[in-house]
Amino acid sequence: MKFFIDTANLDDIKEAYDLGVLDGVTTNPSLMAKEGITGEANIKAHYKAICDIVDDNVSAEVISTEYEAMVKEGRELAKIDDKIVVKIPMIKDGVKAIKTFSDEGIRTNCTLIFNAGQAILAAKAGASFISPFLGRLDDIGANGLDLIEQIVQIYDNYEFETEILAASVRHTTHLIQCAEAGADVVTCPLKVITGLLKHPLTDSGLAQFLADYAKGNK
Repeated sequence: MKFFIDTANLDDIKEAYDLGVLDGVTTNPSLMAKEGITGEANIKAHYKAICDIVDDNVSAEVISTEYEAMVKEGRELAKIDDKIVVKIPMIKDGVKAIKTFSDEGIRTNCTLIFNAGQAILAAKAGASFISPFLGRLDDIGANGLDLIEQIVQIYDNYEFETEILAASVRHTTHLIQCAEAGADVVTCPLKVITGLLKHPLTDSGLAQFLADYAKGNK
């Protein structure tokens, strides 16, 4: 499973990268705004700064919602760095744009996936990644993990090459369940990744080892 971090915060990205387990970054306009990054030039510069930290897979989202505008914007984003993956919303013109980008060799991440039908369309159009949103489905009383499992089965049936990128992952249990279900990628905040480090028995065991060492080396 690949680990992506869902943020535009450079310090968090660097910390995750230095941990040695980071495979990519996902962002969106809300995350950019949270960091105070506004204006086309500043946003592009920030994407480049992210690309300079990580090895690959930086999802950069288009703002446009019409086909021609999405294609124009996506091509400009792809020019920033070879690591850029153009993030496209699951709408009719978005599917058309994904097909165009696929034909041009530009990688895409189809975002805001909430059912299996959308996942099939995105894969058929040639999306590199799809982003089903677990947490948002859970918020409305649905089971996001069920969707991941369903998409995994469908993609396996037809050998789609599109990678399933589980998004809106809010805690370590979500992440582990996505791994069990067969998601190719998970994207989440830094705290979810570092949360995997924690177990009380690890802490107590290490404390005991160090205490015993100290006693024996006085």
